[in-house]
Amino acid sequence: MAIFSILDASETAARLPFPELIEALREGFAIGCQLPERHHHTMARVGEPDATLLLMPAWTNPDEREQYLGVKLVTVVPGNASRGIPGLVSTYMLYNGLTGEQLALMDGNTITGRRTVATSALAAKYLSRPESSKLLVIGAGRVGSLIPDAYRAVRPIDEVHVWDMNPEASRRMVENLASDGIRAAVVADLRTAVEQADIISTATLSTEPIVKRDWLRPGTHVDLIGGFTPKMREADDATISFARLYVDTPEALHEAGDLVQPIESGLITEESVVATLRDLSLADKPARESDEEITCFKAVGSGLADLVAAKLVYRGSKAR
Repeated sequence: MAIFSILDASETAARLPFPELIEALREGFAIGCQLPERHHHTMARVGEPDATLLLMPAWTNPDEREQYLGVKLVTVVPGNASRGIPGLVSTYMLYNGLTGEQLALMDGNTITGRRTVATSALAAKYLSRPESSKLLVIGAGRVGSLIPDAYRAVRPIDEVHVWDMNPEASRRMVENLASDGIRAAVVADLRTAVEQADIISTATLSTEPIVKRDWLRPGTHVDLIGGFTPKMREADDATISFARLYVDTPEALHEAGDLVQPIESGLITEESVVATLRDLSLADKPARESDEEITCFKAVGSGLADLVAAKLVYRGSKAR
């Protein structure tokens, strides 16, 4: 009988150091896994918005030596805002893929946050200029606060600028970065910060473009993390039509407003996307054609990345 582990947020995070997670994701995207469609279930509420239950399963390919099955369960309860508690709770359950035995229950929010920024860092390893040192983070929330550490695992980042609609959130993030010995500053003028950045990473819930093509200097890498519905936007049409486009998975073409809207308007086509992260990971070499080109990576998240992270957490727990 397998030993069953329960890991809280801090224990889950401790087993997901970014260098190891990024490399595990490279291997995972290259190999792939079995990814059925995620399930969305609406839970009716009286006197408040309906809640949602998401079930996101994934399991290893049948020819792999070690077999795993993972399911992420996510509850989204907008009404929690009035209760003063988080509106999203996520749990990840990992099973032995051969026997169906439970192996570990771990914090799903931590899995999601760390694999999200690690996925972007993996893409930046192939798409940003090797000497990129100036990082601009737009959005200082839970995910945004993880971006600098992930990027420092793949690029010589020595200066981080932070912009958020809430200046207090930016200040807190900058203070935390400074306490870790990272040179950081709050951005007052977003346009100037964009013009000076080597890498721009956005982690917002914006429905209007924040990054403008006119602000981007040659050689910039743009990483769009936040938008995950067709109505959400973080970059303007000019950026999307001009940049060399890459995505984490083909689902981004149908889920992300940064791509869905320009495709619907005829500005770009699905063929405008140069490659997926699987393509980049299989090639495992720089993908830029020049130091002057602007690259753009759009991710919407993947059950594959969740499973890769969960396996890493479990193996670390098992080793202990």
